[in-house]
Amino acid sequence: MTRETRSRAGQTRRPGRVGRDVAPADDTPLIHGAIPPRDVLLRFIADHPEQASKREISKAFGLKGETRVELKALLKSFEEDGLLEKRRKSLVRPGALPPVTVLDITTRDVDGELIGRPAEWLDDAGVAPAVLIRQSSGARKDKAPVAGLGDRVLAKIFPAKERGGPAYTARIVKVLDKKKNSGMGVFRTMAGGGGRIMPIDRRGEEMEVDAEFTAGAKDGDLVEIDVVRMGRYGLARAQVKGVVGSVASEKAISMIAIYSHGIPHVFPDAVIREAEAAGAATMSHREDWRSLPLITIDPADAKDHDDAVYAEPDTSPDNPGGVIVTVAIADVSYYVRPKSALDREAQKRGNSVYFPDRVVPMLPERISNDLCSLKEGVDRPALAVRMVFSHEGRKASHTFHRIMMKSAAKLSYQQAQAAIDGAPDDKTGPILETILKPLWQAYKIMTVGRNRRQPLELDMPERKILLKPDGTVDRVFVPPRLDAHKLIEEMMIQANVSAAETLEKKKQVLIYRVHDAPSLAKQEVLREFLQTLDISLVKGGNMRSNHFNGILAKVVDKPFQEMVNQMVLRSQSQAIYSPENIGHFGLNLMKYAHFTSPIRRYADLIVHRALVGSLGLGEGGITPDEEAVLDDIAAEISTFERRAMAAERDTVDRLIAHHLAERVGEEFDGRVSGVTKAGLFVTLPEYGADGFVPISMLGRDYYIYDEAHQALSGEKTGLGYRLGDIVRVKLAEAVPLAGSLRFDMISAGRKMPTAVRSFHKSGRRKGGETRRQPGTRPPRGKR
Repeated sequence: MTRETRSRAGQTRRPGRVGRDVAPADDTPLIHGAIPPRDVLLRFIADHPEQASKREISKAFGLKGETRVELKALLKSFEEDGLLEKRRKSLVRPGALPPVTVLDITTRDVDGELIGRPAEWLDDAGVAPAVLIRQSSGARKDKAPVAGLGDRVLAKIFPAKERGGPAYTARIVKVLDKKKNSGMGVFRTMAGGGGRIMPIDRRGEEMEVDAEFTAGAKDGDLVEIDVVRMGRYGLARAQVKGVVGSVASEKAISMIAIYSHGIPHVFPDAVIREAEAAGAATMSHREDWRSLPLITIDPADAKDHDDAVYAEPDTSPDNPGGVIVTVAIADVSYYVRPKSALDREAQKRGNSVYFPDRVVPMLPERISNDLCSLKEGVDRPALAVRMVFSHEGRKASHTFHRIMMKSAAKLSYQQAQAAIDGAPDDKTGPILETILKPLWQAYKIMTVGRNRRQPLELDMPERKILLKPDGTVDRVFVPPRLDAHKLIEEMMIQANVSAAETLEKKKQVLIYRVHDAPSLAKQEVLREFLQTLDISLVKGGNMRSNHFNGILAKVVDKPFQEMVNQMVLRSQSQAIYSPENIGHFGLNLMKYAHFTSPIRRYADLIVHRALVGSLGLGEGGITPDEEAVLDDIAAEISTFERRAMAAERDTVDRLIAHHLAERVGEEFDGRVSGVTKAGLFVTLPEYGADGFVPISMLGRDYYIYDEAHQALSGEKTGLGYRLGDIVRVKLAEAVPLAGSLRFDMISAGRKMPTAVRSFHKSGRRKGGETRRQPGTRPPRGKR
């Protein structure tokens, strides 16, 4: 399993504040008094909305006389091309927020920060941009008003300085309206009728419900509520407006995540109508590839099929031993056009969200599961890339085509793998020699190229939850990693690379999938940890994925293998979407864009539109309006991706906590998965669940936190615990609504390495090393 990361290779410089180190993307030096390059001028306008009048721009760049006339003409051309629009005396990027805006605070991000959106936004302007609310600390003299979820605020807007998150940050000027009178909670019956609403997060408050407003809710039901009265004294009063279901069921648990993370899950009527009205695609601007036996290989329970593959030997005498690999992807861009109701909703969602019992799709089922699903034996529109590889696994060429295809077979990963392993069934038997074996031969050749490239290879098994019919947990297991999975993965990666290469060659702007190299700070933390195991990590800024692979290879089958994999994983950066290419560290690729899943990712839909437009493949291409706001779109969908990941993780945590709630007091085998000043995080491998052991529950010794060794060890006894240790714990508490578990430690600590003990005696204090008295209890919480 690989974790996506990023590389600075090929990074283009972004213009900063004029008068400092400002340079355009091509590194052409700026000349004071001369018209700046187009990209620098547009970036300046985006980053300095308060200086976006012609007068202020001229002043910032030192323009006088004839150059001011040239500037006026250039700005006029920007307006005509749709790159800028005039508001009063200032110019702004289309869809940009004014310096002062009314925001509705709608959700929180994964770090708990508030996220707002403009209260007024035209439907045809796309999705309202997200804004990160900066709350003032209590120590500041100019402390801004404090707001919460559901509040409407007047805010000062600033362009975000950090990439990969919301495009704007905001400072609250005034709270206009307090929180909206709706929400969710768990209903608890009270003696004499009525009940109380228990909050679904730690920040919420209890509310009372009168008997006539319970709407038939039963004890333990997750309910939707309206707040009917907020008094100064006593509990607020609410009425139940809908029952989601028992909080013990997965359905209710996933709804908690959907609501708490603000995930859109109900399609507006206009979107449904547009989807239902869509008809079958025509052959206009398409090649007829229906005779090519493309097949789909997906999970056995997949409801939509957006990619199909085919491979054959290359008969060209110029490429002996080479292969031709074809990847066809559902043509979502034909159905979802820019500024349509479907498009606005897809951008608002950003991606599909996957829970153990449901999917919150990016597109309605009429599109995702029907018209754009590459069903077996049914004509379907697609964008296809035909890639030629040499016998050494090097891609020699590729071409894109807009086609009509007909899938020859729908297979599961297990089905395809079984056929290759010598156990074909009625469906795979007839296509084993003609389709499946050529695919595996092509994969074997492509693997040669992959091994030469050396992407990051982390051994981190992914667990899957299997549910019972009633929605509760049946078991947690690790599905086997088959060659069939790796085959599809590598073919999709190469299709994504081809898309990025083609669009760059056409000088077409696009959204890349980028991964930065690990920061120097994270490298140093990892280096100090590896030194405790007598493993060295090279220094410097030219870190490559093969450096990490060398480390991972050294620890295979060693007791600390999982511990090292965990630490390498933590050192990696977060993947994001960006219109600027800085490479892909984890895959060790210079050019990479998501192209292969337009049904479930908006980034892929943008890439499809860019290909259609730049290659002249017919209708549904990217528009100038979209090109002008790709920065904002990339920031938005990066935020939505993290939102989805947090919601999926929270649902699994709550589900496992529900499953184990009746087993409080039982003992479990676990592994130390995190070490902090406050205690240990322990993972139960059987369930993939994390719990916390407070430092006060480790024993009567004084415990010292050693960040370099990732250890807590007793000052007097020298006994302690390190990352990766196998331990025995007792479940002390399970809080299902919070998804948290607390353990007591049963296993005695082991003797710490000599380096740790000598560190204790030296009495050094650095880098977060600390000592805690026994009996002190840190705040409860999750990692």
